[in-house]
Amino acid sequence: MWQPHPEQQFHLRLHRAQSVVLTNAELVEIRAAQRTFEGAYMRTALGQFSFSLVILKIFTDEFYPIGALFAVYGTAILLVAVYRRYEGQRQFFTKESADGLLTRKFRTSGDTVLLLTILSFLAYATLLALTLRLTGD
Repeated sequence: MWQPHPEQQFHLRLHRAQSVVLTNAELVEIRAAQRTFEGAYMRTALGQFSFSLVILKIFTDEFYPIGALFAVYGTAILLVAVYRRYEGQRQFFTKESADGLLTRKFRTSGDTVLLLTILSFLAYATLLALTLRLTGD
């Protein structure tokens, strides 16, 4: 089924999302949300990539699986950051329903937190298994 483009569908103060002029307070609110949600995930992903490069460059060949694990974990966090950005784009706008009423479109980040928790648990379990394999040699 055909759906209108989000910039046409979402509104802020009765303006379409593509033509709205934001006030200073709204700009501060949007920037704070971007720093908190998008920036934190991106910084974490970059930290994981950096740590994986340190492991791959400094340590010997037996640590390569651990470095690869951190690179894969960083990629997963980067994908979570992209997903969170997609979800956060609609956080500040209202959506016009079929009957003409404007409704606030807000979603909590519970699904993102759950996804990141599962990814972290799997990464740390794999890290523990790789570490135990190192000590078993």
